[in-house]
Amino acid sequence: MSLPHAILTALLEKPSSGLELTRRFDRSIGYFWSATHQQIYRELGKLEGEGLIRALPSEQPARGQKKAYEVLPAGREELARWTAESQDPKPHRDALLLRLRAAAVVGTEGLEEDLRRHRELHARQLETYREIERRDFPPGRGGAEDRLRHLVLRAGIDLETFWTQWLDHALAEFAELDVRGRQG
Repeated sequence: MSLPHAILTALLEKPSSGLELTRRFDRSIGYFWSATHQQIYRELGKLEGEGLIRALPSEQPARGQKKAYEVLPAGREELARWTAESQDPKPHRDALLLRLRAAAVVGTEGLEEDLRRHRELHARQLETYREIERRDFPPGRGGAEDRLRHLVLRAGIDLETFWTQWLDHALAEFAELDVRGRQG
């Protein structure tokens, strides 16, 4: 996935300024593809230079006014090309998993507390996703666009469910290690 394609998607959903895009990334796309304000503005300039988007005409002078952008036909074609392209899954990299592996040889000092912290963060994210689902995808709502957006949200719900369950299991293992260590 790439930031330019995420921006094209967001602009096709709704023409927006860079600031509006940043806010939308924070509230939706950012849950699975994050970008800083600076990255978004840099990409907007590149996309405009490549003729994939254009700034909408402003009724007021542009000086100090935020520019809103829309996707041009070439941008829609690029997004369609990219969407249809085959891509392999990316290898999973997670520092927490590497730290657990390292703990096997150097000890677990401080790791259990961080596992609890991760568990809490994932539980909060899971609740956020479930709240979005309750709010934005009530039963019976089923147009094609909504169903695809809901599918993306379900991926987030399923991943956060996995992480909370896995962290529960990891914390149970730590509890067992503590019991064995005291007996041992």
